Amino acid sequence: MSTVAAGTLALPTPKDAGFKSLDETEDAKIEQEAGRAGSDPKEEGDDGKLTSEEEQDSGLKLSLKEQIEKDKDEGRLRRWKEQLFGRADVSAFEYGVGNKVPEVKILTLSIQSPGRPDVDLPFSLGASNNPKRSLFTLKEGSRYRTKFSFNVSNSTVSGLKYAYTVWKTGIRVENTKIMIGSFSPRQEPYTYELEEETIPCGLFARGSYFVRTKFVDDEGKCYMDFSYYFEIRKNWQ
Repeated sequence: MSTVAAGTLALPTPKDAGFKSLDETEDAKIEQEAGRAGSDPKEEGDDGKLTSEEEQDSGLKLSLKEQIEKDKDEGRLRRWKEQLFGRADVSAFEYGVGNKVPEVKILTLSIQSPGRPDVDLPFSLGASNNPKRSLFTLKEGSRYRTKFSFNVSNSTVSGLKYAYTVWKTGIRVENTKIMIGSFSPRQEPYTYELEEETIPCGLFARGSYFVRTKFVDDEGKCYMDFSYYFEIRKNWQ
């Protein structure tokens, strides 16, 4: 038995009392965790964190790839629209403007003959209200063509046609429909020229003619209905 000096209180040391220091306790916990996991818990924690980051990186890369493919598809779709509708403001169709009813406004309608001034038909003035007035004269045997310009707005017009019927002394001598095509809306006007034709010659060809001309689409909508008179003579005067 150990001897204790008088006036002092002998306390057992942690070792004697069977207690472990804080460092020893932490070391024991680490050893136990290591024994159960079979690996260094710090390395395991790092590996777990690294795996999570890799998964996140993998998901991010996949999302970026999908976005690139989506952009490619949108580019193809836009090029297809431009081929189908022309180089118009394609965004107008994407935002629902293409769902509106197309509007076609005829701007000019003229008769051209080589070496002669163009004859601009005053369809906007309602010249057909005076049916006996001839708007112009064509010389027999001369060549001519019809030219017109127009604007398209709101939506694409499908199957726009130019139709005209010609009468002489009350007898129909010609009835023609010409397919112009489909046109998308744009700010710049379209210009179209018909094929060149030759005025007939002879006594029976001369005289006054009545013409009714129309612009219609596939739906049967009429954008202009204009009538006028012209004459075929032996000379220009």
